[in-house]
Amino acid sequence: MTGLFDPYRMGQLTLANRIVMAPLTRNRAAAGNVPTALTAEYYAQRAGAGLIVAEATQVCPEGQGYQDTPGIHSDAQVAAWKQVTDAVHARGGKIFLQLWHVGRISHVSLQPNGQAPVAPSAIRANSKTFVNGTFTEVSEPRALRLEELPGIVEAYRKGAANAIKAGCDGVEIHGANGYLLDQFLRDGTNKRTDDYGGSIENRARLMLEVTAAIVAEIGAERTGIRLSPVTPANDASDSNPQPVFNYVVEQLDKLNLVYIHVIEGATGGDRNFGAGFDYEALRKRFRNTWIVNNGYTLETAQQVLAEQRADLVAFGRPFISNPDLVERLRRNAPLSPLDRATLYGGGAKGYTDYPVLEAAE
Repeated sequence: MTGLFDPYRMGQLTLANRIVMAPLTRNRAAAGNVPTALTAEYYAQRAGAGLIVAEATQVCPEGQGYQDTPGIHSDAQVAAWKQVTDAVHARGGKIFLQLWHVGRISHVSLQPNGQAPVAPSAIRANSKTFVNGTFTEVSEPRALRLEELPGIVEAYRKGAANAIKAGCDGVEIHGANGYLLDQFLRDGTNKRTDDYGGSIENRARLMLEVTAAIVAEIGAERTGIRLSPVTPANDASDSNPQPVFNYVVEQLDKLNLVYIHVIEGATGGDRNFGAGFDYEALRKRFRNTWIVNNGYTLETAQQVLAEQRADLVAFGRPFISNPDLVERLRRNAPLSPLDRATLYGGGAKGYTDYPVLEAAE
């Protein structure tokens, strides 16, 4: 029977176990949205994961939605990420970088020249972002013009090329949680009447163009994607998500992506949100690695693998307060509690100072 601690072959990579560290925004980048030496230490501490998916990282300045989040579009950012990947590889870990464009989930104070954030349609999200050390209502977006969309695709392609240059083992396209590609996908946020709106095929077009460009740039074996079919995160909504995601997964399978990473239910919340959505229908449409995420425990992770409903299981918040999460799960040891006050922003406190098992004992 497949176990959580068994090695796994994913594309060209052999992962030490079937535990994935999910991408987690921590708002600790330095000036210029550059990762720091502390970032390298943080990920190196967690290199026991079979795969680390590093935090969401903007592919262009317009893609930023929260203060102090890292980018992958400048030479300084690439050089800084290289220090992170070197630190992870030195500990025997594997690391993918999550490529991000927030779309409308942003604030004018974070946008170049204080401009409006961009979106498929000019609909403000009922959501908040993190600016000046506090959570603030997002700004009113403007609709992207048709001629701007190739530039979005190019930003993702360049971001993927830069991630590989920075030593990443691959990239995860952020197609989830109500950010730009997800905004295009859903009829609640996409009211366009051109080739990128209306039908499911049209709404999926930008996500698939981005994915195809990245696959052409770095190879399918180094390209994954994250989806969140029913999440209400960031005011995401769709009147009928099942056919949308059935279609998207069928098309992603044709591109031979190395993995799909699915958030089940409401991101970081109720796993039963959107009950009735058939995740198994998606799984059947995809031949490669299937990663599940949201509220998994040791027991439920083992169960989903035993039932062959997933190949890998992603853990998010438990990795924040347990750098040695894999070893704790292996020993069925107690987990350290999370300090919510230090989740976003700050320095080493609540970031790199959580104890490992021996120190905790």
